[in-house]
Amino acid sequence: MCTRQWAAARKLTVVLAMLVLLMAGCGADPSARVWAASVCKALTPWRTTIATLTSSTEQQMRAQTTPAQAQENLVRLFAGAEQASETARSRVADAGVPDVEQGEEISAAFVAALAGMRDAYGKARRTIDELDTGDDEAFYAGVDTAVQVLNAEYDASGLDTGGLNSEELQEAFDEVPECR
Repeated sequence: MCTRQWAAARKLTVVLAMLVLLMAGCGADPSARVWAASVCKALTPWRTTIATLTSSTEQQMRAQTTPAQAQENLVRLFAGAEQASETARSRVADAGVPDVEQGEEISAAFVAALAGMRDAYGKARRTIDELDTGDDEAFYAGVDTAVQVLNAEYDASGLDTGGLNSEELQEAFDEVPECR
């Protein structure tokens, strides 16, 4: 009796898995408006988090702390920015591909830009975490270098929309409430 139940359960699992795959394949790409709204929902909290962390980092750099305290605070701040960037990247990827000309390239460019920003924060976090806190001057010089590299990598990972023109998406970003 158990063997029949297991066989029936396996068949049911296979049938359900095939139905899920078929239904996923039938889904249409989101419209420009739906995609823009999803992207803005993903980027709004990310921008807020990055602005807060940037402000905190600037305050930390001006504060009179020991190198060990500064290291701990900066590592935590950059880890937060790295995580916020990954969360935004994941949500933008989950938004799918907009149903517009060059939709695949546009979606991929947004996801890649956020991945680059995530990686830049992660590299800065690791670099600062590895700095020796025994020599104040050397530590702060290392932090300065790490922040300069972060800024350069962050700028390089920015979204270049020059070749990804979509009037439909531009209108959607201008019109949907989530992007205002």
